[in-house]
Formats: sequence, structure tokens, C-alpha cells
Amino acid sequence: MLTRFINFKNPNIDKKFFFNNQKNLKQLIKKKSEIIKSLSSDYKSSYDKKIIFKKYKRYKEIRLIGMGGSILGAKAIHSYLHHKIKKNFYFIDNLNSNLSFKSKKNFLNIVISKSGNTLETVSNFNILKNKRDKNIFITENKNNYLRLLAQKLKSEIINHNNFIGGRYSVLSEVGMLPAELMGLKPASFRQLNQIIKNKTFLNSLVNNVGTIVSLINRKKFNCIFLNYDPDLTNFLEWYKQLMGESLGKNNKGILPVISNMPKDNHSVMQYYLDGSQKSFFSFFSSKTNNSMKIKSMSLDDNFKYLKNKSFNQITNSQKEATEKVFKSKKIPFRSFEILKKDEKTLGELFIFFILETILLGKAINVNPYNQPSVELIKTQTKKILIK
Repeated sequence: MLTRFINFKNPNIDKKFFFNNQKNLKQLIKKKSEIIKSLSSDYKSSYDKKIIFKKYKRYKEIRLIGMGGSILGAKAIHSYLHHKIKKNFYFIDNLNSNLSFKSKKNFLNIVISKSGNTLETVSNFNILKNKRDKNIFITENKNNYLRLLAQKLKSEIINHNNFIGGRYSVLSEVGMLPAELMGLKPASFRQLNQIIKNKTFLNSLVNNVGTIVSLINRKKFNCIFLNYDPDLTNFLEWYKQLMGESLGKNNKGILPVISNMPKDNHSVMQYYLDGSQKSFFSFFSSKTNNSMKIKSMSLDDNFKYLKNKSFNQITNSQKEATEKVFKSKKIPFRSFEILKKDEKTLGELFIFFILETILLGKAINVNPYNQPSVELIKTQTKKILIK
């Protein structure tokens, strides 16, 4: 068990780097950077919850407009905890020529960009902007495009923490203000204060990082996320960005790939089992009893074993079978099973993977906080559009 409601299995534990990673973890937590503060109950948001709720609680239709880390965290929270959310949320996180802007509904738009100059976010808001709507802008306290526009529109402006990059911002204002408007509690997500008292969690994290470093040293550079719960897809999109953008530098890093199961048993599983062995795997699943059951009347003798079985039972059986086959073929994997869908458990997962990523950056000697090459495409795009 990683925590009370997260089962974690790592059959390939390599303790070679345990003490190094343990030392790095202690230093990371002790340093109390703004990223680390945002994971704990000590973090002070730059907005007043009472004022925000008084002004905007009546809105039932809420659009988030952003790109990458500005929106992926909130989107992950919404899709995984949708059973607790009563309002309608829409996530505008890519350029889409079919973007619908003709609507009689009154929207609350939450426009998020740390730099305030993100091309896609500026473009999408330009299309969706409507005098009837209310807008909240989350951006750095600098004279960027979105801040100046917000001032012109006399809209609410919330300061994006200057020292927290987008992909690490899920438990700061960027993810927690939308979470509050979803009716969720930020304090329930920010679990670091409890986690640092949990030796099982910390030791599992440290061993996990050491194991991944060993796998990288064995030329296994691809991390395949085998996803058995559709509600986790957007969480894994968040994790994919966190891993890929933080570690992919200087000809190093890990390529994260999301593989939706059991569908991919019938497409790429053959490659996973018998193809080039340059990957390690992460199983993700959730335990739930709320799924449809197979009706017995339409089954012949060949499928009687499916009688009264739920989709969840079938999926879990496929996951267990895959783990057994991987183990027999000595394919490295780890497995996360979530036993309860709530803010606390999701917060623990966010914290686990944020700490894992920073520690991995230190272990493979890359800066996990920047993304220099991404800026090359932004620069070239602007040059082309100016022509």
C-alpha cells in the first residue's frame, strides 16, 4: 500500500540508489520552494475564496481556456471526480476551427496563462469573448497581453505564482480555484503535511525513482501508461506532460505514452510483449462496484463463465492477467490501483508524481523546471505568422 486508498506494486525494485534519492527528497522538502509549498496546507492562495464565491457562485456554465499545464490539472480533477460535481465545465485546450461561440448561455470564463501571451489561449478567448459573460484571468503579475486585456475588460485578475511553472501548478491557484468552483476542497488535495509522516509512502517513492533510473540505464526510455479506468485518462495526460516536458532534455529523459486498456490488447499489446524491449510499464486502475453486468440469457456454453460478471470484474481480470504475463516474460512494470475516488487520494497521486519527476531530474542531471526547446517552435510560429 502506498497510502490507505492507493495500492502500489513495484516488482522490479532496485535499491541501488536508495540513500542518494532519500537524501535528495529530504533536501527538496526542507528547501520549501513555492512548488513544494503548494503541495501543503501552508500554501496561501492569491485570491480570497469568500469574494470569489460571492461574485461567481451563481454561474453553472464554466469554461476554462488554457494550454498544457494551465489547464490539464483542472481537467484531470474534473474528469476523475465528476461524480461529485454539479456544474457544467468545458475545457478549451486546443485550437479548434469548429469552436462554438454562438450560445444564449451566460458563461464564466477562466482564462489561464502564466506568461499571459500564450498564442492558442489568446486566440481561443478572442473567439469566445462575449459581453454577457464574466471573466477571470489567472496570469503573472507582469504587463503581459492577458493582464492588459483583463484590465481593459474590467475583469477579475488573479496572480499566477511567478515561481511555479504550469505543469507543477495543479495545487496552486491554477488548479484549486477551478476545483473550488467545482465544489471541491483545496485543503483535501494538499496532503504533503501528512505524507511526510508516512514512511511507507516516502520509501516507496524513493525506491520507485531508483528503479526508474536503473531502467533508464538499461536503455529503457519509454514509459507506457496502461490505463484501465477511462476517468483517469486526463490525469494521465497531466502526468504525460509533467514527465515529458520536465525530463526530455540533453538527449535524456523518458517518453510517456498512454495506452487505453483493454482496447489496446487488440492492437499494440503484441508489440509490448514481443517487440523491441525499450519500455517499462505503469498500470493504472480504480476499484469500483458501479458497472454493468453481463446478462446470462444470451450466453452460450462457451461464455457461461461471464454470467453475472460486471465490466469492472472483466477489466480487472484482464489487468491481473497482463501483469502475470509481464512478470513471466520479465517485462518491468509497476501498478497503481486507486481504492477511493476523492480529493485526498487524487492529491496524493499529484504529489507522488510531482516529487518523482523532480527527483528523477536530479538523478539524471537535467533541470526539471524549464522547457527551452518548446520556445523554439513558439518563436518560429510567430515569425511565420508575421510574414
